[in-house]
Formats: sequence, C-alpha cells, structure tokens
Amino acid sequence: MKYLVIIPDGIGDRPTEALGGKTPLEVARHPHMDAIAQQGITGWAHTIPSGFAPGSDVGCMSVFGYDPRKHHTGRAPLEAAAQGIILKDADVAFRCNTLTVSDGVMIDHSADHITTEESSQLIQAVNEKLASKEMRFYPGVSYRHILVAQGEAFSQTRCTPPHDILDRPIASFLPSGPGSELLKKLMQESVELLKDHSVNKKRMAAGKRPANMLWFWGQGKATNLPPFQKTYGLKAACISAVDIVRGIGVLAGFQILKVPGITGYFDTNYKGKAEYALKALNEGFDLVLIHVESTDEAGHMGDAKKKIQAIEDVDRLIVGPVLQQLQQEGGPFSILIVCDHPTSTALKTHIAKPVPFALYTQGGPRDEVAAFHESAIANSTVQFTEGFELMGYFLQRTR
Repeated sequence: MKYLVIIPDGIGDRPTEALGGKTPLEVARHPHMDAIAQQGITGWAHTIPSGFAPGSDVGCMSVFGYDPRKHHTGRAPLEAAAQGIILKDADVAFRCNTLTVSDGVMIDHSADHITTEESSQLIQAVNEKLASKEMRFYPGVSYRHILVAQGEAFSQTRCTPPHDILDRPIASFLPSGPGSELLKKLMQESVELLKDHSVNKKRMAAGKRPANMLWFWGQGKATNLPPFQKTYGLKAACISAVDIVRGIGVLAGFQILKVPGITGYFDTNYKGKAEYALKALNEGFDLVLIHVESTDEAGHMGDAKKKIQAIEDVDRLIVGPVLQQLQQEGGPFSILIVCDHPTSTALKTHIAKPVPFALYTQGGPRDEVAAFHESAIANSTVQFTEGFELMGYFLQRTR
C-alpha cells in the first residue's frame, strides 16, 4: 500500500463578503480534491487542542500523528531541528523574522517575502554586531530565521506572532516577561542596524519593502518525537519548503526530500513536489507527506483571489498528477487531503477551528459528500476531537 498525505497549509477559511459569503475553498475549482471527497470519506479534525494558539507548529504536529499536548515545546525548536541546530539543555530557540515596520506599525511579517540571499546578508550583519556568547542568530529561508538564547528563563517570555498583528501598532505586542528586556533591546538595535544596510537600500530603490526590524516569537526548548516508523510501522518521507514542517519530519525520522525550486510561496515548484513524491513511493517509501505553504501565505495577505489561485494550483499540479499516476499504476494506494489549521483571509491570520479532510482508498469505503469544501462537509459524521488521531485512522482504514 502506498500512502500520500497532502497538506495545503491554511486552506480552510471562513465565508467572506469579498466572495459573496463563500470561502475560497467553495469558490475555487478543484476537481481532483472533489473526486477524492466523492469517492472516499470526509470529515473534520480538531488539529489545535484547547489552550494552544492556532499555528502550523501545533497543527502540523497533529497531522503528522503526534499529540501536541505531549510533545509540543514551541515553534522555533522545530525549525531549529530542520536546520540541524542542536539545542543544549539551557538553550531556548526563537523564530526571528526579518520584517517591515513603519511608524511603529506592523506592515509586513515577511518584508515582501525577502529572498533568502538578501535576508541571509542581513542576519550575517546582525551576527557581527548583535550576537554574543549567549545569543546567536542562524539564517533560514526567506524571512524565517532562528535566534538561540542561553537561559531557561527565556522559555517563559511572552511573544506575539507578527502575522497576527498586521496593520496594527507594535508597542503593545512587544515581548514581555522573563528575558523580555534583552529581546526588546536587540529588536530596537536591529532597527538602527538594518535601516541603512545595502540590501535594504537596494530593495527600497526597487520599490520593495525593507526588512528593517527583527521580531522574536515562537520560542521553546528542544523537542523530542517518537520515530514515526516505530509508532506507525511505515518508512516515510516529507516534502516541504518550510522549516517548521521539515523540522517535525526530522524529529520524527522522516527522510526529507530536497525538491529543486520549492519556495514556500506562489512561485514554488508544485510539479516537482508531485514528481518527487511519486518517485519516493516507487523507491521503497511507504508514505510521503507533501506540504504546500502558498495557500496560507495568501490568507495572511488577505487576498482571496490569490488563495483561490493557490488552491487551484495545488489541485491541478499536485493532486491531479499524483492521483492519475497512482491510478494508472494499478497498485493499492490511499490519499489524505487535510490542512493544519484554517487561515482567515478576512482576519489575515490563523483561527482555531476544525479543519476539513478527505480520505480516499482505492476500493475503500465512501460517504455521500460530493465535494471538498466547508459547507459540503458540514454534516459529516466523521469527526476527531483529537486531531492527531486522524493519522492512525487514515492508516488503519487500509490495513
């Protein structure tokens, strides 16, 4: 049996006035996702346990089949794992965004999705001027970087995700609690350091937003996960452009497949993700997980049209090709379409609501749902109050 899990990040949404009271998933054309829903089982999963902030760190951990209440220590430790950063007992990892603030207002959590090359130069400058024995910065992908701070007290610092406060003054959302004064000092010093950096001068000359501030959030100590193969008995691989997803994969013992041209944005190599997944399934892997970030990014931009386009791209360039190829091969297979959390286009942020899923197994059971979107699945009787149980259900349906 070949297993494929496809996670279009943040694909779920709320009805919006811009779409006539419908969600992007309702408006978008996605015949292949619909086919999976029509021929299989649909339902809902609570991927965000009560008391947890809705985010990909928690939601994806649930989708991978791990209970966040047992294993989640923070977002940044997962991203650190993806980068091969080894956290010591006293280390606390923070996500460090290079972003755009103007007149004290959070303008863009990604600085126009600054390139990795540009952002890495900024982090290099930050390390040269602001790093110390207790504070070290590590460059990541695009705007997503890591700060490792020595001192367990930092795990109690209260921080706010920058994408949750777009277009709002930052003053009341700065770090607070243990270690916060040092973090705020670094953030303020980063403003002076970055504003005149050559990278930002070139970006502004080209009409792009500057990455003129560092923002710390998502902190936590080292995370440990039981091996997926030992827990579920399957050899698994993961495809994602996002460190947080790759980090969960690394910690769970997934093979991380390096697909050229994947970016975590609208220009990502969708076709390559499908091709590498199929290749892996034909070369000894039992399960491949494909994560796509573009659907979530469109939600954070508040752009319903871009989210619709991203949904259609996932369906046309990933779901369709893998479904067609697996059907042509003729062997047994099973596909799960699910997201980690809904992302509200109207609010430009994540929301802690159940997510829809569709599960198709060749020759397997089916329900009466005829399409893959929120209203079509509204009355499904298959619901998981513990979202991490969906993975076991998916695998057990075919064994």
